Amino acid sequence: MSSTSGTRLADALSGRAGVDGVRWVLRAPPARSALRRELGMLLDGAGPPGPCRLRRAKFKPGRKLTAYYDVELGGGARRPVAVTWTPLEGRGALPPEPELDGSAMQAEAEHEGLAAPFRRLRSEVPAWGMRLLVSPLDPRYPQLVRVSAPGHVRDMLSAADGAGGAAGTGARASRYAVTIVRYRPGQRHVLRYDPADAGRRADGGRAVFAKLYRDGDGARSHRVAVRVADWLSQARAGVTAARPLAYLPDDEVVLYPQVAGAPLSSRLGRPGDASAGRLGQAGACLRVLQQAPATLAEELPAHDFDAEVRSLARASEHVRPLLPEVGARIADLLDRARELHARLPQEAPAFAHGDYKADHLWVSPRGLTLIDFNTCSLADPALDVGKFLADLHWWHAATDGRGIRRAQQRFLEGYGPEAPPAGARMLRARLYEALVLAKITVRRVRIFDPDWAARTEALVDRADHLLRAAEELRRRRGRGAGVRA
Repeated sequence: MSSTSGTRLADALSGRAGVDGVRWVLRAPPARSALRRELGMLLDGAGPPGPCRLRRAKFKPGRKLTAYYDVELGGGARRPVAVTWTPLEGRGALPPEPELDGSAMQAEAEHEGLAAPFRRLRSEVPAWGMRLLVSPLDPRYPQLVRVSAPGHVRDMLSAADGAGGAAGTGARASRYAVTIVRYRPGQRHVLRYDPADAGRRADGGRAVFAKLYRDGDGARSHRVAVRVADWLSQARAGVTAARPLAYLPDDEVVLYPQVAGAPLSSRLGRPGDASAGRLGQAGACLRVLQQAPATLAEELPAHDFDAEVRSLARASEHVRPLLPEVGARIADLLDRARELHARLPQEAPAFAHGDYKADHLWVSPRGLTLIDFNTCSLADPALDVGKFLADLHWWHAATDGRGIRRAQQRFLEGYGPEAPPAGARMLRARLYEALVLAKITVRRVRIFDPDWAARTEALVDRADHLLRAAEELRRRRGRGAGVRA
């Protein structure tokens, strides 16, 4: 690396070079060449890598920039790769790596035939402050290689059936194709198992999905998912929950069946939107969940308003150096949100899904199916209402917000008349709506997209408008008969 490139890298990782600096690291020819050169060395004679498709990036100014790529390897094969750039320490050294040693996983991957065509699944390029991890390597999830091996997958699914899992899928296949759906080293992993002999099976060979956990979190997630599925079935809410097939403690993995249909999000914000009835069902389902007995929320962690504020502050820390005016507006929004929340009546916490959004409600001819129970908590009932309202803004943003009011009205009609717009819960929901819209903006608008700045500014503007509307409603009600709880 030239001294000029070294200076540009340092400026980019500090945030001093703005969004153009971050994009230089992710997309500019010198940085891309360094990445491709290192991938070529890892492939060791297997030929140069194909296109490296950038899928996601996360920037923590002054600490690190992480990017996730799908690397094409020919023949339709691809391999997820995670790349992290960190500021160099004295004499151009990379800072100490906090991760555990991955040599045992490397050997296991080689033994299972999962490393090829890569000869190594981990490398460092000190001159660029760069570290690479190639799936299925992640020292913080040592079971990832094991649950990626087709032979172990077959045995694992058979064991799940033998342990009385809720599969009901009939005889297991003799071979499985394994696809890594989500590769996030140190954070989360999701894999898909497709029967390789599906054409000869009576059930058509539907896929099974595996979600990996650590520190025992999988057992709790499994119990919560089962309780949610039981409650929605008993309540006859018109919405079901994805019931897990099994939890396998030796692998710390929860298995789920393939859910039929498509996400509700795929129907939103488009001409001829046919989601009206489904939005009402989504509202009714949320109301039923919040009316569940206390046993549904057993062992769940608490999530309060301050936690939501801190979450947005963390998620948006890259905005301040890259878009100073927008970053300052988010800081102001957080201060005003705290002040407004302190003035509103509160109520007892209840079961919260924690990530209630259109991507997690799947539509099929049989109705809606709720998925993903990793973020369930004991929280303000207004939290999930506000999150769904904010998510609707996101899906209607492409149409300049046309249809958003009607979509929200349909959802709230399904949620029920017991919480009118003037009620304290709905006021808090509107407050959460503003906060969550800002949070999903800074998380979902990709920093390497050309319109990142314009979209971020526009959506933060909308969040600010929503908060001002909630503040005004609170003032009007405060001058009247008060706000109903």
